Amino acid sequence: MADPNKSPAVRSYNADKARRRSADRDNLEQGLEDTFPASDPVSATQSSVASTIDGNAANDRDDAPLVDEALRSTGELGGIEHGGGVRALRRDAVRLSDRASEVASGAVAVGKAEAKSVLQSVEDIVKERPLAAVAIVAAVAWFWGATR
Repeated sequence: MADPNKSPAVRSYNADKARRRSADRDNLEQGLEDTFPASDPVSATQSSVASTIDGNAANDRDDAPLVDEALRSTGELGGIEHGGGVRALRRDAVRLSDRASEVASGAVAVGKAEAKSVLQSVEDIVKERPLAAVAIVAAVAWFWGATR
């Protein structure tokens, strides 16, 4: 029962607080039940293998020889059994490797040329305005030293 010495505001606050706790508990319980459905019955499953009319399992049939025969008749199989396809793949891999190394060496050459160009630009600016360059370096050094 409510305490008659408490004001109506306090009683209302306490009642609201109790309702919230109850709602929170209910939400927690519902969340746990939704997350852990322990009351769900366990279903017994049985795996089976599809079979054909004659009773043999469908997985026992091997259609690959038919596919190989069809590819051989069109010439698309091309002698993979004899290593022709493997040789072609190796040639392609070597060609791809050569092209990749050419691209990499070209990228290195471009990077070096760009670095030389930037360095040359900086040198030209320093030669044109040596006092400004010294002032910039001093400002950068002071700022760097002040932040360390």
